[in-house]
Amino acid sequence: MKRTLIAAGMLALTGAAMAQQGDGTRVALAANIFKPAKVDATPERIAALKAPAGFKVNAFATGLKNARVIAVAPNGDVYVSRRDQGDVLLLRDANGDGMADGAPVTVAMRPGAHGLAIRDNKLYLVTVKELFVADILADGRLGELKMLAGDLPDSGQHPNRTIAFGPDGMLYLTVGSTCNDCNESNPENATILRITPDGKQRSIFASGLRNTIGFGWQPQTGELWGMDHGIDFLGDTQQMEELNKIELGKQYGWPHVYGAGDIYPQSTPVGDITKQEWKARSTPMVLGYNAHAAPMQMVFYTGASFPAEFRGDAFVTMRGSWNRMEPSGYEIVRVRFADGQARSIEPFLTGFLTDGGKTHIARPVGLAMARDGALLMADDANGVIYRVAYTGNAAKAAATPMMAPAGPMQQQAAKGTNVPLALVRAETEAKGKAKLDVSSPSFAANGVMNMKYSEYADGISPALAWSAVEGAQSYAIIMEDPDAKPALPFVHWLAWNIPANVLKLPDGVQEQPRLTEPEGVLQGRTTRGSIGYYGPRPPVGDPAHHYHFQVFALDSKLDVPFGADRDTLLAAMKGHVLAKGKLVGRYAQAQKPPK
Repeated sequence: MKRTLIAAGMLALTGAAMAQQGDGTRVALAANIFKPAKVDATPERIAALKAPAGFKVNAFATGLKNARVIAVAPNGDVYVSRRDQGDVLLLRDANGDGMADGAPVTVAMRPGAHGLAIRDNKLYLVTVKELFVADILADGRLGELKMLAGDLPDSGQHPNRTIAFGPDGMLYLTVGSTCNDCNESNPENATILRITPDGKQRSIFASGLRNTIGFGWQPQTGELWGMDHGIDFLGDTQQMEELNKIELGKQYGWPHVYGAGDIYPQSTPVGDITKQEWKARSTPMVLGYNAHAAPMQMVFYTGASFPAEFRGDAFVTMRGSWNRMEPSGYEIVRVRFADGQARSIEPFLTGFLTDGGKTHIARPVGLAMARDGALLMADDANGVIYRVAYTGNAAKAAATPMMAPAGPMQQQAAKGTNVPLALVRAETEAKGKAKLDVSSPSFAANGVMNMKYSEYADGISPALAWSAVEGAQSYAIIMEDPDAKPALPFVHWLAWNIPANVLKLPDGVQEQPRLTEPEGVLQGRTTRGSIGYYGPRPPVGDPAHHYHFQVFALDSKLDVPFGADRDTLLAAMKGHVLAKGKLVGRYAQAQKPPK
């Protein structure tokens, strides 16, 4: 057992830290490190675990070492990933006695194997940077692993990707942050990604999520919920672990805002954005739980073997703290829902902390519902999979399928698709007959764009110029691709509040929410989900796509926050357009560039 006091921000062994930045912030923080020692998971210690009345806990399997994520096939086969061993194991309970039959079978080997999902008799596996799929064979083993994506972001502090299929049939993949608190250079970090099952198309579904390993869809509403890891070194009681309702296009505060709207003292947003502005763009948590408890896998209970009151609630494994004096986590918690909305978080299975909190027998990670409705929990410390079953007499839920409706996710994804180009929409109808010409030294009208402007190469924005319009107070740019499928048109760039005296932009505009040169230009959310320019990336072999750089002269600056989507921008532009023009460039990719 070791307890160390660290000065957060200064990394000096003193009793407090004084974190300072250019806005005058001065905060004293006491940070603790305490890692309870691991002891064996003996039968006596397992018997001492505490669950609600009527529940029984037993070891489903033992000796699995670094057991991490669990996925259960429709036939009851149990798959578990082992990150440190770099493999996936298959376990079966054919006789239904609540314990795995014999030794596990290794069915896949991949370094860093972690997240698992099963759909249409296929197993999906994600490592740090790769996404794979394999057919599930009749004996439960796997066919050849085929790579669907090999370019997930570098991991840094949070390498543990998790995946799940939404009710809309799309694959959702979590990407943690590379750090405790920083401005990420890769917009896919600290996000949840939405991916087609073939891996060919993906977008950023939501951002500002430091490390949302556990997530799932509430079965009554079909809405996505997840638990995010809080920032370290803010003291024993901060940052609480966050339960968020996660919606398309929203950002959830990290790294500058946390919890219900608290300001993180050390970080500084880019582009001279204030923390109050960042807070205004952030969605606060719905519920908080004990700081540093470390939420892991989440599962909504849709079975019929637990009492009826549990149906539609969520369970989350809490791996356990290291960044506080008194340990938190080391448990399974229950998230109570009513009318499809989260109401409270409470302990469900405890006792993994032993000897008064000085030692532990498990660090809970994986969590899944077995075919018989029991819960299976993987411990990555002693390598035990625990089974939590109900043996009491309370009334059970009806044994009818409980499937989350697809509507909410489909409706979110469909927003802004299958609409006309911005230039011909009612919102951009010009008030006068002024002319606006758009040109570029980078490519001719209807000409081929250089590869460096595409996401297959440098991905920088081309130089753009336009003619002055009398009375204009600002200019806006909307770049769209009407040839993209299935999202028509695909938004590649949104920029507005370009000063009236600025009539051109150079190559390579910064991809950040606010520009400091030209001063005050704001940028919005592309269809990819990132902010700033996102270059052409048509499918390899497609005929050339047409990229419409549309420029609008406006009679005012717009009161639209950074990160806004195209529909929000267009609504604000309505009635303010003095003139408009466009320049079209073409781009095709004949061969996929080498990695």
